Amino acid sequence: MAPSVDMARSFHLVARAATPSCAALTAVVDYRDRSLRLEGVPVLDHRLTVLRTFAARETIAATAEALGYSPSAVSAQLREYQRALGVRLVVRDGRGLRLTAAGAELVERTDDLVALWEETHAAVRDADEHLAPAIVRLGGFSTATGSLLSPVAARLRADHPGLDVHIIEADPARCVDLLTADRLDIAVIVAMQMRHELNQRRVEQIPLLDDPLDVLVPNDHPLADRESVGLDELGGDPWITDRPGTPYRALFVTAFTAAGATPRVVHQVSDWGSQESLVGDGLGVAFIPRLMRLSGDSRAVRIPLHGPSAPSRRVLAVMRRGAGAHSLFAETLRELRSAAEATRTTG
Repeated sequence: MAPSVDMARSFHLVARAATPSCAALTAVVDYRDRSLRLEGVPVLDHRLTVLRTFAARETIAATAEALGYSPSAVSAQLREYQRALGVRLVVRDGRGLRLTAAGAELVERTDDLVALWEETHAAVRDADEHLAPAIVRLGGFSTATGSLLSPVAARLRADHPGLDVHIIEADPARCVDLLTADRLDIAVIVAMQMRHELNQRRVEQIPLLDDPLDVLVPNDHPLADRESVGLDELGGDPWITDRPGTPYRALFVTAFTAAGATPRVVHQVSDWGSQESLVGDGLGVAFIPRLMRLSGDSRAVRIPLHGPSAPSRRVLAVMRRGAGAHSLFAETLRELRSAAEATRTTG
């Protein structure tokens, strides 16, 4: 349930945020700078974000990269936060740092508080009739950027004059890192490309579509005029696919194993556009996502795959838990669903 909203720019709410001593704390939400303070100590500001990002990324360098800070700034903010709370949150572990039990407890127990803040911030912004649209920060993997994020961004800007929409193209794991570091509002990811299972206490997952992988063949290939093909018909072709150890190579192997066929891999190429070029030059065949748009002068033909072994990838929208209460973010999700549906009807 969304919290009640005081129309003043600052207001109080009581939350069981529970530091390691499990004390009840009074939280102060400051609408002007998006900070939230516990007993006068900044919590939902840089320092809590840094701590929570460190908990997810596990190293100072990775935390700095996700937040866009220097490693020394990350270390300094963690030290300052410890002093402010009077509790050891991190300790030296070899050449790096690790969370203490108290630090891990604080991170876990602030999940609900951060979600409450997202809902509160959304409610206050939506209640202010004079507040102009600000910014929506979107992130997504390469094929989603052109097929989903670009049309959604254009629609939002048309419907909300003055709204800034920023897009960051990144792999799914980095998109989630940027999301939890509060550098993105909504991200579009492929579930299978995540290094770890998503933390459902921190992020919400909204299914958008299952994106089939088609086969791409040269336009003079014997099967180029077929409406669909089975993998067992392509086992003898030279294949172009990702390198071993990657999610797409695993999907490739799984699909052929299910089809009872053994592919002949000749080229290892990660970029979809480069794969299209190699196929067009007659060097082999390749999988290509339905979301991937072929170049206008492509010399390759896309053919849907049929049969139970036909591979696909699940595409999700993710956002910080509680952020969906923001009407502009909710609208963005509706537009993403609409764009995803359009790919089904035109793909």
